[in-house]
Amino acid sequence: MTGRPVLFDSPFLLGFDQTRALIDRAAKAAAESYPPYNVEQIGDHGVRISLAVAGFSPADLAITLEGRQLTISGKREPAGDQAFLHRGIASRGFVRSFVLADGLDVEGATLEHGLLHVDLRRPEEAATVKRIPISLG
Repeated sequence: MTGRPVLFDSPFLLGFDQTRALIDRAAKAAAESYPPYNVEQIGDHGVRISLAVAGFSPADLAITLEGRQLTISGKREPAGDQAFLHRGIASRGFVRSFVLADGLDVEGATLEHGLLHVDLRRPEEAATVKRIPISLG
């Protein structure tokens, strides 16, 4: 048997196809390396993803959320007939995906100083106590 083991093919784990697909997407996203990014905790309920996108304008970038998959992509138009003596700044397009945990909401995105910041927030959960009635049998 070659390849990685398939954990969700067990008859005891029926209905976990979506979980398997999320794990496959997360593994694929982890293999990508451009552009570099940071993920930081902001307060108790916030998360910020920052991508290094120097040279990209807001019109060159797109952020989409499909289900729990956040996709950030960038595409720059060729510089035209510029003649570079040295070209060290990457201008290639990219697609970077993140699988969000349940309950994370995208608050917004800002582009400043060559960094694209995508802010996420987990709503505060109010502590609830539910009383369970006991019936006579």
